[in-house]
Amino acid sequence: MSNTCLVPGALYWARSPKHFDGNVTVVQVSTIFGDDPDYWTLAVIGSDQHFMPSEFEILTVAEFSVDDSLRQAAE
Repeated sequence: MSNTCLVPGALYWARSPKHFDGNVTVVQVSTIFGDDPDYWTLAVIGSDQHFMPSEFEILTVAEFSVDDSLRQAAE
């Protein structure tokens, strides 16, 4: 998947040889530094770390299902 296909706020499975020992991690496209795609970063879920999209290989969209027990717990 190309970095040009990224959607702000979307979650993706990604990996980077520079970060996390090349392990796959979930990242979110962040516009915290600006709405223009030149300013987008990839935020690592559960941290305050932001990286440039060019540092990661985007594998696929991360889709998570919410089962009924989680939905009821949230209500």
